[in-house]
Amino acid sequence: MVITLIGYRGSGKSTVAPLLARALGCDWIDADVVIEERAGCTIREIFAREGEPGFRERERDVIGELLGRDSLVLAAGGGAILNAETRSRMRNAGPVVWLKAPIEILAARIAGDGATADRRPNLAGGGIDEIRRMLTLREPLYRECATLEIDVGERTPADVAHEFLRHLNRQTPGESA
Repeated sequence: MVITLIGYRGSGKSTVAPLLARALGCDWIDADVVIEERAGCTIREIFAREGEPGFRERERDVIGELLGRDSLVLAAGGGAILNAETRSRMRNAGPVVWLKAPIEILAARIAGDGATADRRPNLAGGGIDEIRRMLTLREPLYRECATLEIDVGERTPADVAHEFLRHLNRQTPGESA
């Protein structure tokens, strides 16, 4: 089983993933880190060299490979859900958890993360307007893909992980989270 965390940049996927993995006794991987390691450059640089289509192809391939593993918590990139095949593969691999937060919280988290500006591209001009535009496009896809939605809001990463674990423990054998 692969537990995939989805959500917009700044929603806490890469922070919650190791907490879940530790609690479940499995590995965790940030798909964006794997993409950067294999490309030998940042996502921002991949976008500059290959455009978004080149990046999305790399993302689809890496996530497809990682979804074939067992006992893994996967922090997927915020736009991974843009590919229909990837959405389907995520759901087939195990629970898909959408970490959501209000736009203002996402903007504050992104602004407070110095690595974001260096490693991630602006997709629609940056700032709150970019987040609003991207969420308008992506929320229906997050919703389609997710088996569980968790509003991370002002909650700690540990609280978010515990909510998922409570949900997982409530599932009956053979039932998908």
